[in-house]
Amino acid sequence: MGLVVVGAAGRMGQALIRAIHETTGAHLAGAIERQGSPHMGKDAGMLAGVGPLDVAISDDPLPVFAKADGVLDFTAPAASVEFAGYAAQAHIVHVIGTTGCSAEDDTRIAAAARHARIVKSGNMSLGVNLLAVLVEQAARALGPEDFDIEILEMHHKHKVDAPSGTAILLGEAAAAGREIDLAPHSVRVRDGHTGPRPAGAIGVATLRGGSVVGDHSVILAGPGERIVLSHHAEDRSLFARGAVKAALWAWDKKSGLYSMRDVLGLS
Repeated sequence: MGLVVVGAAGRMGQALIRAIHETTGAHLAGAIERQGSPHMGKDAGMLAGVGPLDVAISDDPLPVFAKADGVLDFTAPAASVEFAGYAAQAHIVHVIGTTGCSAEDDTRIAAAARHARIVKSGNMSLGVNLLAVLVEQAARALGPEDFDIEILEMHHKHKVDAPSGTAILLGEAAAAGREIDLAPHSVRVRDGHTGPRPAGAIGVATLRGGSVVGDHSVILAGPGERIVLSHHAEDRSLFARGAVKAALWAWDKKSGLYSMRDVLGLS
């Protein structure tokens, strides 16, 4: 499967190139960077540390997408929406690990999925998606009359969106377990005299600092006891391997919008 990496010169882009290089059944078909990038024209394999792959970094996605089977995308919301449109034109797989998308962005990506196989997830790891299943089950079993739900996430100081896509994924899992919508029940900021905690609220706290790849904990706090479900990411290569797995899974699927739960058989 010929895969294109967009944002190829970034830390995640380089991890994706290495993951493709290490995966049987996949090869790097293209590497895209923004216009004006100092890495333009460089060999993507050399930049990622795997040796020459004879794939030069380009700033023109259209001809690259036209010759590829799929694209791996951990960029920014506006870019991901644009790439989804190109993937739809080419009728290829588009794996989106970008976080911070708005409702409008998600609507446009869903529209593109009518003509492309799009796998979109706030986190591409097996562990996090299994954690989401467990959170949904726990939230369903432990009702809001007895157990409060709080989500704590921490990432490196360079992350630009908050809360993380994974925290939102876990919040949505908790809300699904409680059979409620997340948005009206989500509490993301507490400051000053807030009054008592609203019954049924799902709290999300965000920490940023250092080089933390990703730590997430879901706390179910009841009278006299707490249950803590956690995941700690130690290397971003796990997200890259998950993205390549998702692309290979989606290769022979029908056009549509999928999640990592679908890829991992956890739906």
